[in-house]
Amino acid sequence: MGKLTNFKRSLWVFHASGGSCNACDIEIVAVLTPRYDAERFGIKLVGSPRHADVLLVTGAIPRDFADKLRRIYEQMPDPKAVVVIGNCGTTGGVFYDSYNIAGPIDEIIPVDVYVPGCPPRPEAIIDGIVKAWLKIERLEKELEGKEK
Repeated sequence: MGKLTNFKRSLWVFHASGGSCNACDIEIVAVLTPRYDAERFGIKLVGSPRHADVLLVTGAIPRDFADKLRRIYEQMPDPKAVVVIGNCGTTGGVFYDSYNIAGPIDEIIPVDVYVPGCPPRPEAIIDGIVKAWLKIERLEKELEGKEK
């Protein structure tokens, strides 16, 4: 894993839950509780995608939520990253090929990091967020290079 070097502030994360069973959502909450305390690493959950650097998405996405997920993604400022949490978001899980599912999340919005599991452990979620953090750092360096 790379070293965090350039990002000079906390990483703000927005959580969007599709049609999940809430197991992944509970593990995301566990990441924020005192046992794992992701805020000590600078990972902070925010209430609006307009303030977020990283989008955490859980669950198989129903057709009526697909457009909402696209709008959430488009509201985020650049540079941004998307992390899919759990098997349902990655492949459709047990809902694969269901009539009401819009498909895996990468067919709706671009995905940068996959965190597999049903549900994944909090350590895996933190690792996925750090990988997204590295991507954002790389994109910021590229933007700084273009501005000079």
